[in-house]
Amino acid sequence: MAETAEDTPATGSPADWLVNKALRGFIGAARVLPYGARIPTFGKITRHFIAPLAGYDKRAQKNLAMVWPDMPAPARRALAARVCENAGRVLMENYSNPAFFARAANFPLSGPGLPALEEARASGRAVIGVTGHFGNYEAARAALNTRGFHFGGLYRPMTNGFFNQHYVQTMEAVGRPVFPQGRRGTMAFIRHLKAGGMLIILHDVHAWRGTPISFMGHTAKTATSAAEMALRYDALMLPLYGTRVDGGLDYRVEVEAPIPHSDAVTMTQTATRSLEARIEDNPDQWFWIHRRWK
Repeated sequence: MAETAEDTPATGSPADWLVNKALRGFIGAARVLPYGARIPTFGKITRHFIAPLAGYDKRAQKNLAMVWPDMPAPARRALAARVCENAGRVLMENYSNPAFFARAANFPLSGPGLPALEEARASGRAVIGVTGHFGNYEAARAALNTRGFHFGGLYRPMTNGFFNQHYVQTMEAVGRPVFPQGRRGTMAFIRHLKAGGMLIILHDVHAWRGTPISFMGHTAKTATSAAEMALRYDALMLPLYGTRVDGGLDYRVEVEAPIPHSDAVTMTQTATRSLEARIEDNPDQWFWIHRRWK
């Protein structure tokens, strides 16, 4: 059985404890608002206050200038501001369970990969869903889980152990099990796959020991572990996304066609091309605030 966030004592420095208390208090205060007002309000707060203080807006502009150097500076600033607002909305949505999870039951679900996903569920075949920090990745997982697919997740633990504990709890509210990166989490992750489980992996973060793969026209070190496990355990590998609809509270969840088994690098490149297409169509929904190209 996978260990839950409640089973693991939180650790960290006194400063971590204070930061955690402040953030939890801030999020808790926002949760007093009705859901329909809470999400856009926290998005605006992130855009105008949190992002400038944390430097997220500058980082987003820098990444945009690298990828699209011909974009005028005012357009980059406007796009970066929308990116930060979306990031704030996503954070508050993920801290708004059970309301967010209940809402996800009505998100439209479509895509050419659905028949293969349903067949895998019926046959007990393992599934690895690959996605990125686009739209709200938890919207896709929640929408699928409300329909009985039971997708777990793999996550990178935060350095602040106190904040990490309730961050993990937000993921567990969408569906268990969730596994931390690292030896212990990976072993549990593998056992889950061997048993025919379903998991979602975000493959658009910098991986120090990753394979150099072109992403948005620039080389980015990318983990090929999702494809390697799909090959090793004969798991279906499916790109899937939750795209925000009309800047509102709802998402369109799409399951793309399975990535054919070949070799890990080719499969990871295919997943990367899939994500790039989503970003090109909706650039304000990707997390340009990440240090993707280190």
